[in-house]
Amino acid sequence: QVQLVESGGGLVQAGGSLRLSCAASGGTFISPNAIAWFRQVPGKERDFVSFISWKGRDIFYADSVKGRFTISRDNAKNTVTLQMNSLKPEDTAVYYCAAGRIVSVHQNPDEYDYWGQGTQVTVSA
Repeated sequence: QVQLVESGGGLVQAGGSLRLSCAASGGTFISPNAIAWFRQVPGKERDFVSFISWKGRDIFYADSVKGRFTISRDNAKNTVTLQMNSLKPEDTAVYYCAAGRIVSVHQNPDEYDYWGQGTQVTVSA
């Protein structure tokens, strides 16, 4: 069991930056899970944003965020960070982090076992 808590969301103008964090709480640990970020807007499916393997060797991004977002993890601090730069209004969504022990298709939300409650990111034009 892994309890995930996201933080760092908020309101920012287009072109600005936000830094999201995903932390394991309640005495649980993010290792040895792979961690991914997904985002969702009302009425739409949850979309893949970024993935990092548990040792950080494999990193993937959705094409829509490549070059603007950076994922990293610090297993000693039990956190994963998503640095989001050059934000656009279309980045507006609830962002979720997810953990999975064995992830074959990193873009598939069904591959993940644990989810946080989400954090709202709103980018104004």
